[in-house]
Amino acid sequence: MEKWEVLAEELVDKSLEPEGIKDTRILQAISKIPRHLFVPQDLEGYAYNDSPLPIGGGQTISQPFIVARMTELMDLKDGDKVLEIGTGSGYQAAVLHVMGMKVTTIERIEDLAVQARKIFKRLSYDIHSIIDDGREGYLSDAPYNAVIVTAGALEVEGSWLSQVVDGGKIVVPLYIKEGVECLLVRQKRGQTYEDTWYDYCRFVPLLPGVIKKE
Repeated sequence: MEKWEVLAEELVDKSLEPEGIKDTRILQAISKIPRHLFVPQDLEGYAYNDSPLPIGGGQTISQPFIVARMTELMDLKDGDKVLEIGTGSGYQAAVLHVMGMKVTTIERIEDLAVQARKIFKRLSYDIHSIIDDGREGYLSDAPYNAVIVTAGALEVEGSWLSQVVDGGKIVVPLYIKEGVECLLVRQKRGQTYEDTWYDYCRFVPLLPGVIKKE
């Protein structure tokens, strides 16, 4: 067993399980993913701490607990199709892929998307990576069983709701007042929806447009 595998298992055993993550598919996926590949080289020593880390461009890789928590809130079935808004480092998409989901992930910052694609290729992860404005979703792969938004949003976009199946869920950190976000699960119910609120959290903001590679 490599050192990173020991550290990944310790992350699960000492942090995620005690913090209440129960879905064994999520725990097993996190124990199998080399998180150090998704962070800058000078921060690899912190990769298996239960904390967010900067990845450049004003972006972060989310705390493993938050990754696990948001994944658990989607209540996924094996083989579900998931749309991720905000690829970032690619770690959240990797967790979903290793769980057996069919993943489409969108990133507006081309540099980050290209780096994530390199990691996906290195690990032989079959993840559909798109460079675009995530507020529009991605119609070509729709419909999705769930949408996960990994940036703080001011609202739940109509495009996300229209691209999720009836009964599907959108998990999004939604601004409720300045400096405060809360995880919202919006479940589609025919022509309407049902909202349930969960943990307070902190994410980088969801922004419009695309930033091309330098």
